Amino acid sequence: MNIVITGSLGHIGQPLTAELVQKGHTVTVISSNPERQGAIEALGATAAIGSVEDVDFLVATFTGADVVHAMVPPKNSVPDPIARTAKLGECLVQALALSGIKRVVYVSSYGSDLDKGTGLIVGHHHVENALNALPGLEALTHLRATYIYYNLYAYVGMIKATGFIAANYGDDDRVVLVSPKDIAAAAADELVNQSNGRHIRYVASDERTCKEIAQLLGAAIGKPDLTWVTTTDEQMQNGMEANGVPPNVAAQLVEMYGACHTGSLHHDYDLHKPAVMGKVKLEDFAQEFAAVFNQNEQR
Repeated sequence: MNIVITGSLGHIGQPLTAELVQKGHTVTVISSNPERQGAIEALGATAAIGSVEDVDFLVATFTGADVVHAMVPPKNSVPDPIARTAKLGECLVQALALSGIKRVVYVSSYGSDLDKGTGLIVGHHHVENALNALPGLEALTHLRATYIYYNLYAYVGMIKATGFIAANYGDDDRVVLVSPKDIAAAAADELVNQSNGRHIRYVASDERTCKEIAQLLGAAIGKPDLTWVTTTDEQMQNGMEANGVPPNVAAQLVEMYGACHTGSLHHDYDLHKPAVMGKVKLEDFAQEFAAVFNQNEQR
């Protein structure tokens, strides 16, 4: 198959590209960074260097492909991440229509079934709706990933400074976790074996409470008494702003994690859980977390 991948060689794109090439598919990887070209070609794929905001570039790259792996690379440093996601999603939709693509797999997020109350994830809700309205598609899969493990790296500095984790979700709140490797495996399956029609597929690797997450991460980094406490929305907002996060972005993050605390973020997931969970469990990620934690400790 002729497959186009957006998202460059990120946490998902790298293992996805490697698997598809190994299985004999022709793969083109879109990246905005010219320095990525060598790494893309080293995997056996073709590099298409350009911006996902450039519809003409996307049309030229998509044309002739059997299926497109579409995603909007996250970027929380912009003034309005939700608006950015919706805008880039619209660029993708326009290019898909103009290039005549019939099959699409979109990497979305759990909680994107909701049109409000989920912070940054609302952007994926808008993109899903835009793709759903796209005429001419034979097959469309929204691959809804849950809480990606690497988001936990954000707490490395806090653990070093305070000895605990604090956020507006914590303690006995349940978190549905996923590894980028498991997302890539599910994406590869959908890209090659996708059936006709509109589909939603949740991808998850593990489910743990924040208390359990703290215990496992703590054990891995030599801090067995590590705890994860729940703060108020206001405390988290103030803490983020004190660390330089713009108020608007902080508010979107606080709302998103607040939805984890209330459970609304994973309500639809609970109704449509994957038949098989991913292979990478929290115990596996804890070792990766420890490596990053200890590497930073040595600096």
